[in-house]
Amino acid sequence: MRDQLEQLRQQALAAVTAADTEEVLQEVRVRFLGRKGELTGLMKGLGALPVDERPHVGQLVNQVKDEVEAAVEQALERSRRDAVAQKLATERIDVTLPGRSRCKGSKHPVTLVIEEVSEIFAGLGFSVAEGPEIEHDWYNFEALNFPPEHPARDMQDTFFVENQLLLRTHTSPVQIRTMLQQQPPVRIIAPGTVYRCDSDATHSPMFHQIEGLMVDTRVSFADLKGILTTFTNQLFGQKTGVRLRPSFFPFTEPSAEVDIACVICGGSGCRVCKQTGWLEILGAGMVDPEVFRHVGYDPEVISGFAFGMGIERIAMLKYGISDMRLLFENDVRFLRQF
Repeated sequence: MRDQLEQLRQQALAAVTAADTEEVLQEVRVRFLGRKGELTGLMKGLGALPVDERPHVGQLVNQVKDEVEAAVEQALERSRRDAVAQKLATERIDVTLPGRSRCKGSKHPVTLVIEEVSEIFAGLGFSVAEGPEIEHDWYNFEALNFPPEHPARDMQDTFFVENQLLLRTHTSPVQIRTMLQQQPPVRIIAPGTVYRCDSDATHSPMFHQIEGLMVDTRVSFADLKGILTTFTNQLFGQKTGVRLRPSFFPFTEPSAEVDIACVICGGSGCRVCKQTGWLEILGAGMVDPEVFRHVGYDPEVISGFAFGMGIERIAMLKYGISDMRLLFENDVRFLRQF
């Protein structure tokens, strides 16, 4: 048995030395050390030995097994190192070539406009106020002087939830909540998401608004025009023309639509402005006294103005976007332009 073990050890070590690949080394391991290998076969003959010899032969078997196993592992390590060295020698990397750049994300055009508009009004002394998107009818309509029969309350215009709860149709409820929480002076803008039952190339069922409110003593329509003129000139350029047209909103009186000279043709007339030279960008007006009464303000003492604009509308004008749906389709080719 001892002679057989010594012969097997020499054969195994010779086979390990002769092996030139990792695959051959694995075959040597299986041949000599596997469950059906030659060493396992010799170990089965231990039972035929005298009892006093079995411990010595068993110890010798373990020594041979450990020696062959160690030789195989060392050979495998050398083979792997040689393979890596060969690969490095034949597949050199040219460090002068440009690397692979990762695409960087960018802010959405709607976010860019919200931030720019907010920054402009912050410079004019306005702070940002926020409110819930699921709103109560009282904040969204009644406190803003919308009569019960107003068409904006109809199912085809508003997403109703239940129990007089609805998805807010504008961010004006934030103005009501702010006035209920603090006394004048108030100077805020309220950016946020709003919802209406409308969807086409220039309308979306979910869009963004920024509404503003300024309340104090002796606030006049001239203040409103001055603030909005300053805002439009900073957003679209100092030479941008501004005009106000009489209009109507339930929560302001008097009310006005605010137009700017067409940013496409400069006011000379084109398809975008329908040859008028003007583009509507927002609505505004002096806060109706009835709204003040709803929030506990005395309309004989204080006055104020409010305004509101659709951010998508501003983004389309600022960046020359022809279809509002592009802002929500997440087309990377479109978004990369910003």
